[in-house]
Amino acid sequence: MLNYDLGSIVEMKKPHACTIKATGKKANSWEIIRMGADIKIRCTNCEHIVMMKRNDFNKKIKKVVTK
Repeated sequence: MLNYDLGSIVEMKKPHACTIKATGKKANSWEIIRMGADIKIRCTNCEHIVMMKRNDFNKKIKKVVTK
């Protein structure tokens, strides 16, 4: 199981639809901004916010970049 906390930057299995202008690649860095039964994450590139159940989040997370 991956160890993450509030404010951690995580990488998901599927990249976000937004594109990083400097590299032209899909963005895949998310910051955890709320934790509880649900987890709220924000794209570090376009500031899009997604909320999902913790169980779904644990299935979709690839790795923790920073704690």
